Amino acid sequence: MILAIDIGNTNIVIGCIRDNRILFVERLYTDVKKSELEYAISVKNVLEIYGVNRRELKGGIISSAVPPVTGTIRNAAAKVIGKELLVVGPGVKTGLDIRIDNPAQLGPDLVVGAVAGIEEYGCPLVIIDMGTATTFTVVNEKRQVIGGMILPGVGVALDSLTNRTSQLPKISLDPPKKLIGSNTVDCMKSGVLYGNACCADGMIGRIREELGTELHVVATGGMAKHIIPHCREEIHMDDALLLKGLNLIYQRNP
Repeated sequence: MILAIDIGNTNIVIGCIRDNRILFVERLYTDVKKSELEYAISVKNVLEIYGVNRRELKGGIISSAVPPVTGTIRNAAAKVIGKELLVVGPGVKTGLDIRIDNPAQLGPDLVVGAVAGIEEYGCPLVIIDMGTATTFTVVNEKRQVIGGMILPGVGVALDSLTNRTSQLPKISLDPPKKLIGSNTVDCMKSGVLYGNACCADGMIGRIREELGTELHVVATGGMAKHIIPHCREEIHMDDALLLKGLNLIYQRNP
């Protein structure tokens, strides 16, 4: 059994994997001000909640989009499980063929998602990760990562909207009664949910047109559950996609 941790700008996804089976997926809040001990307590609590015996953990792996906390969480997790954790980065074997202008610019989270997506869903493939940013990663039929798109995440865009307007309130992300809102809150909900769903659908359509082929599409990330159900394209939801990718990379680096 291994411990897998993906550090994002808003959330830290944590899970344990035994015999290629994800035992659980949990999220912690990313806080650059937290100490090593505070993160160690958080990791320890998560393992205890899910009844994980730390002695059964043979190792762990981390991917991180937040360099300032990578070392802190790596050391914190090592305290808890008593073993060093592998960090996805230079020198780590991923098996991924990256064909962008500067392969080093592909974030570890996008690398991990692509590794899992290719293995689980086949190619050509689009991976949509809806977190602090919304990213689209495109993999061609040769299993090569050829690029993608980055746009403001759902939460970031909504926060910007409410913070920069004096009369628009904070809202929840439960669906409105109908598409055409008849009050401010429902208008905002419709714009956020259906607007982002249309964006995803439109991007997929344009990628398909540019590649000239049908695509597999998979979505992950904390915001995906709010948006993807409103999409018209066929999109697989996989909340554990990054943990699956971390497991594959761990196996490729014995």
